[in-house]
Amino acid sequence: MDRILILDFGSQYNQLIARRIREMHVYCELHPYDVGVEFIKEFKPSGIIFSGGPRSVNEDGAPDIAPEVLKMGVPILGICYGMQLLSERLGGKLENGGSREYGRATVENLAPQSPLFRNVSDTTQVWMSHSDHVSKLPYGFYPIAKTETIPYAAIGNDDLKMYAVQFHPEVVHTPEGGRILYNFIFDVCEVKADWKMENYIDNAVEEIKATVGDNKVVLGLSGGVDSSVAAALLGKAIGKNLVAIFVDHGLLRKNEKEEVEKNFKDKINLITVDASEEFLSNLEGIGDPEQKRKIIGKTFIEVFEREAVKFEDAKFLAQGTIYPDIIESSSNAKGPSTTIKSHHNVGGLPDDMKLELVEPLKDLFKDEVRELGLKLGLPENLIKRHPFPGPGLAVRILGEVSKDKCDILRDADHIFIDEIRKAGLYDDIAQAFVVLLPVRTVGVMGDNRTYEYVVSLRAVQTNDFMTADWYDFEHAFLKKVSSKIINEVKKINRVVYDISSKPPATIEWE
Repeated sequence: MDRILILDFGSQYNQLIARRIREMHVYCELHPYDVGVEFIKEFKPSGIIFSGGPRSVNEDGAPDIAPEVLKMGVPILGICYGMQLLSERLGGKLENGGSREYGRATVENLAPQSPLFRNVSDTTQVWMSHSDHVSKLPYGFYPIAKTETIPYAAIGNDDLKMYAVQFHPEVVHTPEGGRILYNFIFDVCEVKADWKMENYIDNAVEEIKATVGDNKVVLGLSGGVDSSVAAALLGKAIGKNLVAIFVDHGLLRKNEKEEVEKNFKDKINLITVDASEEFLSNLEGIGDPEQKRKIIGKTFIEVFEREAVKFEDAKFLAQGTIYPDIIESSSNAKGPSTTIKSHHNVGGLPDDMKLELVEPLKDLFKDEVRELGLKLGLPENLIKRHPFPGPGLAVRILGEVSKDKCDILRDADHIFIDEIRKAGLYDDIAQAFVVLLPVRTVGVMGDNRTYEYVVSLRAVQTNDFMTADWYDFEHAFLKKVSSKIINEVKKINRVVYDISSKPPATIEWE
């Protein structure tokens, strides 16, 4: 299979590069810039992309590339920092500062016949983020594009099959960036679009069978998209040798336990554990969001281990780890990172469990996981549902968590989501939910004065969850939802709508 290697120099957009290429049905992987020449040779890339990064190429300790990489004869595309590094190492020169560009800019296509800019408009909008820029081209390179501020916004060497752009083609703010990446991938690297989910399923099933054999595998099934797809894929490969343990921690959405059992009970060996009292007891008196997350993670591990050790013949532990989790937990241009999303996956289980790890989704992005789930026959309403935090309702109840608060929030959230579905808006919104606030307000119901909770509705639109904007509902819709929540959910007498964007706010409140 043809493959593209992306070397990460610390760009905040590094995952977007990989996602754009995967969307073209071309396999790619993102690795730290210093993976080493031997790794690159073994990887056998059809092309290499240098990502952007926050550093200046000429500053002390800036990320660098081994000279041998530039002599491998493999096509290279440098993006932002990658352009500056490529140019500097091949004999060009940089100018530091003086011509800074941040945000939208317009580039002029100087070489419409260049393989990189073929079929790109004469002038096109791009997204810039730089202070340094190339002031002298390396030998053999020619200018492909410029802006009013810098003479070399894109450059190329057709003989070496090396190209570079000062802007970010991977972001949505560069409308023709997809065309530029397409040109590099298919015209320059000449790869085939052979990364397809049907092939992945067949290969993954065979790999799981070869790895696991006739042994049992235990999986922590949360009911979320990732663990559900992992369960379906493992079930297809090893059937009843998969033991899926679903822990009901009392912080789930309304009817979630019933839905999980409906989706999986007759397909895999499903064990449901009601540990809600244990979780809520451990959370009693805790209001700090980070403490809540740690307590939930620790309690989950204890409950899961307690159930898993009952299956003495189990040799493997399966997790729904996906590719972004792997990227975020690996070394990068800023140094090694050990941050693991333990509240999303089972990570951190005790060593004495002595189980080998199986991660059947570790090569997939979220959109690929969803596509895989649909092809495995999981219901669309499960696969396409909005993200839900690992700690569940605990981080949507601001302050201390209790069963009573969970029940209130569950009912209010169910009404909001149900009305969004009825209005045909669910797929237009990236994430929607209700937050229970730690305040009470005065209200009037009938002839009685009330003093009850306030909830906030939250709904956002986003392409990548790095930035997000609030969804602009019709006022009539908000009026209907507010009225229904107040009338049908006891102990709520006020509903507000959060119109904060990310940034400066985050999507979740905790």
